[in-house]
Amino acid sequence: MGWIIALIVGGVAGWLASLVMNRDASMGVVLNIVVGCIGSLIGNALAGPLLGVRGSVQEFSLVGLIIAFVGAVILLAIVNFFKRGSVR
Repeated sequence: MGWIIALIVGGVAGWLASLVMNRDASMGVVLNIVVGCIGSLIGNALAGPLLGVRGSVQEFSLVGLIIAFVGAVILLAIVNFFKRGSVR
């Protein structure tokens, strides 16, 4: 059951991040899920040592969704920087 929740929360986090970073038109459902799940890993890697907060996308929580969203925005900013030459 945890994997299903992780896919849903990762998809929502990836979709919200793609809206914020103006990449929604170029991303599909699968890529939103991938970006959200990888964003969760990035967010946890940064939020754990810096803030002492951990959030999991395998069990739904608002903290986990926020951490996945922030990590997904960071991931898309890095992709935009290398692909377009600017963060946005």
